[in-house]
Amino acid sequence: MSSPELHTDYPKTRVSLAEDLRLLGLKKGMTVIVHSSLKSLGWVVGGPVAVVQALMDVITEEGTLIMPSHTAHYSDPAGWLNPPVPKDWWPTIIEEMPAFDPAVTPTYFMGAIVEAFRTFPGVLRSNHPTESFAAWGKNKETIINDHSVDFGLGEQSPLGKIYELQGHVLLLGVGYDSNTSMHLAEHRIPSPKTEQNAGPYFSNGQRVWKSFTQISYREELFEEIGEVYERNSYPVKKGKVGMADCQLIPQKELVDFTEKWLCQYDQSNKPIEHA
Repeated sequence: MSSPELHTDYPKTRVSLAEDLRLLGLKKGMTVIVHSSLKSLGWVVGGPVAVVQALMDVITEEGTLIMPSHTAHYSDPAGWLNPPVPKDWWPTIIEEMPAFDPAVTPTYFMGAIVEAFRTFPGVLRSNHPTESFAAWGKNKETIINDHSVDFGLGEQSPLGKIYELQGHVLLLGVGYDSNTSMHLAEHRIPSPKTEQNAGPYFSNGQRVWKSFTQISYREELFEEIGEVYERNSYPVKKGKVGMADCQLIPQKELVDFTEKWLCQYDQSNKPIEHA
């Protein structure tokens, strides 16, 4: 993979990225959850910090900026596949893994922009061992507080709060397979398949290792759902931010569409052209 500076026409900056975001449709006061790839933007002066600043400049503290800050490795080692660990290691891992701490625990394979964002002044992060979210701005407390450990991407999660606030999804150089909001729809279909996970986190100031229930996620379907969503002229704004192809999507419309698509798919067990 070539380095960003080799395919960038001109350095991208906090100011130029903010202008691109405005042209895409991002506005002051919006509630928006962002999924991102730094390298897709091209060479950015200041790297991920400049990207976060550009997003904050446009949305302002009248709006709310949210990013998933997940930590999939703070989970039951029995489910680790990339790579797996020996079974005789599991008891030590469960006993000794530090509790997830919203203030210090790094994100895991979420990208440089998210990792920079979580450390910014004024950012809050929810207390979920594997599926935390970080937020900044007007409604950050509403979105972050009371994040349920069970069904961590369901109704009692930041995703459910964003839905209630008529928020938007911003895909910065990534596809629908990175679109966490679509998991909310998976919680709304009849009798979704579930599974158990576990992880360490702080409860009442004490480290606990606790099992929790989650959906058996199917993000492998999300790219196809996104293609059908767009093909059927549902609302989405497309444009370039830096060098990246980007989409700005009303979260409610996308979640509602995904729910209908999955219900039809589960009934027919084949791809759906309309929903």
